[in-house]
Amino acid sequence: MMEEKLLTIALVLLGLLIAALMPRVVRGPRFTDRIVAVNAINTMVTASICLLSRLQRAEYLLDVALIYALLGFTATTLLTRLLAAERGK
Repeated sequence: MMEEKLLTIALVLLGLLIAALMPRVVRGPRFTDRIVAVNAINTMVTASICLLSRLQRAEYLLDVALIYALLGFTATTLLTRLLAAERGK
């Protein structure tokens, strides 16, 4: 009972933090700020999926979290390389 309440509170806080980062993703001001914000959101979504897995006792969600984390890392790496290529011109 207490664990469920703590997990729910943690999920709500992560949701609020994700919502707080959304303006940084949209407005920037720089492209690098957007990349960092997207990376932070990816990390928080991965943590949320892990917490949800524990809350619902659904172990398959840990596989989903791992795949999501790998995709987020790949996207961040590609965006960083794109930025580096643009600045190298």
